[in-house]
Amino acid sequence: MHFPVTVIDQLDDAQLRRWHDFYGVSADRPRFEEEGIWRRTQQEETASNSGWKGQEDARRRIVHYWHQYGLVDTTAAPSLAMQQLYLYHSVAAPQVEINETWEQNHAMLTEGGWKHVGPGRFMQGDLRVHMIRIEEHPEDLRAGRRLPPDYEAIDTTFTSVNTFPPRAIRRRPWEVLAHGVRIKDTPGRPIYADNLAQLTDFLPFQVEVGCGVSYEAGIPPLHRLHEMYHVNEIEDEQLRKGFTFVLAPGRDPLLAEMFLYTEDKICELSDMYRACFNAEVTPALHALKRMETAGHMVGPFITNNFDALGARAGFEEQFMRRYDQRIPPVSFHPDAKALVVIGLHADRRHVAKRAREAGLKVFIVDPEGFPRPDGSWFEYPLEGPQTGDVVVRQTAASAISDLERLLDLSMDNA
Repeated sequence: MHFPVTVIDQLDDAQLRRWHDFYGVSADRPRFEEEGIWRRTQQEETASNSGWKGQEDARRRIVHYWHQYGLVDTTAAPSLAMQQLYLYHSVAAPQVEINETWEQNHAMLTEGGWKHVGPGRFMQGDLRVHMIRIEEHPEDLRAGRRLPPDYEAIDTTFTSVNTFPPRAIRRRPWEVLAHGVRIKDTPGRPIYADNLAQLTDFLPFQVEVGCGVSYEAGIPPLHRLHEMYHVNEIEDEQLRKGFTFVLAPGRDPLLAEMFLYTEDKICELSDMYRACFNAEVTPALHALKRMETAGHMVGPFITNNFDALGARAGFEEQFMRRYDQRIPPVSFHPDAKALVVIGLHADRRHVAKRAREAGLKVFIVDPEGFPRPDGSWFEYPLEGPQTGDVVVRQTAASAISDLERLLDLSMDNA
């Protein structure tokens, strides 16, 4: 296993400009980094997904990745490559399960051809693994958490050669864990409308976008990352309906793939970054930019997406997807009278809350569902639209296209 790992071989001139202008920069964030954190805990609040039945059920699984990308010279044009990989996996479970898992992990390391180079340390080419077994996790001691007395933990860390994440990065998943289980919002009684016609009475507006805009650009939805890192198990694979947490430590699917199919797995882990880089700006984003130019929309462009499509459309992006702050700061334009939230679900709802507090009218564009493979419709209701909000059950492409026609019509009549 050799690093850097090629993601796109021999970039053309347009791709090189795209890298230098949008991805190889630190603007609203270091766009050459990709990061994700999932913590899955077995407790009463998560019983429906974790199988919790009582106080003896306290299994826990944490997955945190932090990868860096950059250009690598070749004999022809530069290539885009994953230059650094950091993947942290921590599991806590009853000792009897940890005993079995510890043996399974070592067996998979042997089968996968990893070389034992020291206590708990293994290597395969430019990739390193450090695996330790812990009776009481130091992060639990630090936070004053207590697992059941018969529980132990295993921490497994993969790093590419010469990769040393800062301590603040390494501690980030434990800070996220300390925030506790997310409490679902209680919905109010929003108004449901056929289109965004009411928005013409609340101009100019500001926008917050979620993955709906990215999905229309061909970027996989978030559940693709869940599949790559084996965060959840889908109960009905055909209908993609219902899920349970991956918590059982034995034969962990992520570790199995990293131990046994290392090169293929690491190539797969760059799929999302490749998709973001290759995606093209959608007609909906171009339409929003025309609205901004006309003065109907004001910035900054609030985004929860790490694909930089907003920046590539010409917007000043304000990035919301952060792990070190539960409620990040939000910059509302002083002239904004409304916030339009496009394709965004439960876990990024605090911007809309702050908009309401600032006196902005909230419009939400979301189809509240998606088509199943058999052509039927799967309902996916919004979690917390509030009384006074206007909900338009359309895709971004449809709703923004309709809005542009409405605004053109109002300008013609002016």
